[in-house]
Amino acid sequence: MKLPVKADNKPAKVKLEPGTEYKWCTCGLAKTQPFCDHSHRETLTNMKSLRFTVETADDYYLCQCKQTKTPPFCDGTHNTLK
Repeated sequence: MKLPVKADNKPAKVKLEPGTEYKWCTCGLAKTQPFCDHSHRETLTNMKSLRFTVETADDYYLCQCKQTKTPPFCDGTHNTLK
């Protein structure tokens, strides 16, 4: 299996709060997209979740195609993928 796997071809809109550490799924296998559930451990890879926080409470668009150049945030790359 080639990782990361595209979890979806659109971003996930999520409400995030400052002061909370989030873990973004980098492998695409988590059933709790866009957040990590440690499914990467079952694939025996060296992939890890990406830990991040935000400074402002707001709605954010998190990448689910796993190809963004601004992880964990969507940069529209999914629009260029087949």
